[in-house]
Amino acid sequence: MVANRQNFFYISPEDYLAGERVSPIKHEYRRGHVYAMVGAKKPHVIIAGNLVRLLGNHLLETNCIVLSSDIKVRLKEADCYYYPDVTVTCDERDLETTEDFIFYPTLVIEILSDSTASFDRGDKFVDYQTSPCLKEYVLVNQSELKVSCFRLTEAGWVEQTFGATEEVYFASVDFQCAIASIYQKVPGIE
Repeated sequence: MVANRQNFFYISPEDYLAGERVSPIKHEYRRGHVYAMVGAKKPHVIIAGNLVRLLGNHLLETNCIVLSSDIKVRLKEADCYYYPDVTVTCDERDLETTEDFIFYPTLVIEILSDSTASFDRGDKFVDYQTSPCLKEYVLVNQSELKVSCFRLTEAGWVEQTFGATEEVYFASVDFQCAIASIYQKVPGIE
């Protein structure tokens, strides 16, 4: 989410959703303000596709679904709608609805870009922490083999970073794979 913060006016969540349903481009909503989303670079798209495929195959026989960046997550307490790059929900309330957003993500994955990294690591993570069901928030670097997993524990949110030769583990969905699998076919990554 990158925008010029001058001359903003308040937009209600209802007006945002109505506009989003007819808009040719995606926008995120944060406390009355709407931000246009920019297009992603090829490494970003490949990483997201790899994660959707890997997680989807892993969760095929479960009650969880893996969603790509075309579905919004509604964070009611934070008054936000975000489009995460990859989301997993296992909550029956999300599985039974046909809405264009979910309320109860278990796992949220954001792929970092230079323009969004600071926000994704900071204010957006704070907003996601208001979700009653979120167990892991994952940040994937698109220019190097590095995945940061923030996991909710009894002691609070704990970060675990995975590097070039490691196995990535997402406890929320009991998923494990070589980090290289996430970056498979990404140009310039070794």
